Amino acid sequence: MRRPGDAAGSPTPPGRSTGRGRGAGNAVAAVTGQALGSPHVTSHPPPQPHASGHLDVGDGNRIYWESSGNPDGKPALWLHGGPGAGGGRGSRRLFDPDAYRIVLFDQRGCGQSEPHAADPQVSLEHNTTEHLLADVERLREHLGVDRWLLYGGSWGCTLALAYAQRHPDRVSEIVLVAISLSTPAEIDWLYRGVRVLVPGPWEDFRRGSGLPGDPAGVELVAAYDRLLNSPDAAVRDRAAVDWCAWEDAVIAHEPRAGHFSATFGDTQRAFTRICAHYYSHHAWLDDGALLRGMDRIAHVPAVLIHGRLDFGCPLKTAWDLAAAWPAADLVVIDDSGHTGSPALSDAIHAATARFAPAEGA
Repeated sequence: MRRPGDAAGSPTPPGRSTGRGRGAGNAVAAVTGQALGSPHVTSHPPPQPHASGHLDVGDGNRIYWESSGNPDGKPALWLHGGPGAGGGRGSRRLFDPDAYRIVLFDQRGCGQSEPHAADPQVSLEHNTTEHLLADVERLREHLGVDRWLLYGGSWGCTLALAYAQRHPDRVSEIVLVAISLSTPAEIDWLYRGVRVLVPGPWEDFRRGSGLPGDPAGVELVAAYDRLLNSPDAAVRDRAAVDWCAWEDAVIAHEPRAGHFSATFGDTQRAFTRICAHYYSHHAWLDDGALLRGMDRIAHVPAVLIHGRLDFGCPLKTAWDLAAAWPAADLVVIDDSGHTGSPALSDAIHAATARFAPAEGA
C-alpha cells in the first residue's frame, strides 16, 4: 500500500501501485486494503473536548464548536459533510491527540448549532455557502488560530476548497476524503445519473417528488426542497424519509448500508432540508469555479483520498482536482465506497500523520 507520505519517486514496496496524475506531476496510489497484506491502523483514542461553546455568527445563528486533543498542538479543522449532516464526533480519532488541536463545528442549522433547521419555522435565508465561509473565518479568529490544517469529507471538501481559495494564507495543509466539488454535473449525477446503477430506488425517489417523466437532478432536488418546506408536517416527513431512502440506495453496496434511514428524527429533518436547500441552488457556486481557482492554493500540500467504489461521488472529480493541484497526492482506495473501509481509514491516518509536527517541534 502506497502511503500518502511516501515520496513520489521512492521505490514501490510489494503491494503498492503508483502512477502519475494527468499533467499534475503529483503521485497517485491505488490501494487494495488488507487484501494486499497492509495492516489496519488502529484509531487514536477518541479525545474528549477540552473546550466548547456556541459562537454568535450573526443573523440569529449560533454555531456549536469544540476543541480536543492538545490545546497547544497544531490546529486542524474538521469540516463535516451533508450539507447539513452535523456531528462527526468520532472523527476526532483520525488525528493524533498529542500532536493536534482538533476543532470541529456544526454548520448552520444542524447538529448542536442554533436554531435547528428541523424546525420548519427556521428560515434558511442566511444559510448559504457564503455564510459558512464567513463562519469558518469567524471561528478561526475566535479561537486565536493563525493557520490550520483543513480536513473535509464529501460536502466538506467543497467547503474546505472554497475557504482555502478565499483565505490561502490561513491554511497550512489540506486533507480531502470522498471528493466533491458540488458542481451541477455532480449534483445531476447524484440525483439522476446514478440511477443506471440503482434504477428501482431512483423511480421511487422520482415518484416521491411528484415530478413526471425524466427530470434533471436539480429539478428533483428543487421539488424535494418545496416538499421539505411544506406547511404540512406529514408531507415534510414523507419527503425526508424518501430522501434518506435514496441516499441509502446509493450506498447499499457499502458496509454502512441503511445509515441514513436507521433512525428518523430531527437530525434527518435538518439534513434533508439543508441539503435540498443547498443543492437546489447549486451550492451558490459558479460551475467550475473551484477548479478555476486552484492557482490560489496550488502550493498548499494536500492529500486527496477517494474510494473507487464511491457511486455518489465519481472518481473523475478527484482525478480532475489532482490534475489541477501540483502539491497534492491522490490516493485511490480500490475496495472503498463513500462511507469508508479499513484501507481508507489507514490512508486518512497516514495523511494526518504526514502533516503532524515533528516530535518536539
